[in-house]
Amino acid sequence: MKNITFLTLSMMLSPLLAQELPALYKGADIKLGERLIAENKCSACHQQKVGGDGSAIYKPAGRVNSPGVLRGMVESCNTELNLGLFPEEVTSIAAVLNRDHYQFK
Repeated sequence: MKNITFLTLSMMLSPLLAQELPALYKGADIKLGERLIAENKCSACHQQKVGGDGSAIYKPAGRVNSPGVLRGMVESCNTELNLGLFPEEVTSIAAVLNRDHYQFK
């Protein structure tokens, strides 16, 4: 009976959870994004650019105001730093940043 209850609850919440993610980030691999952020030392780069813990780089005075602009900023880092990330990797990183800092819906 517990499995049926859990399954029913999962099915009911699934559409609600899917709505929380912008369409641009649907299907993004969050674990991959987290790994790529760590591997590419994004936080260390941000600390060099803005000081402190680097978090001031997020939400700069209205510059990043949509999921597409956020993804574009990640792509800019990819290009500027010649990281060689694939489009789905850029999207995964943007999805993590959205989850942790922006919460676009």
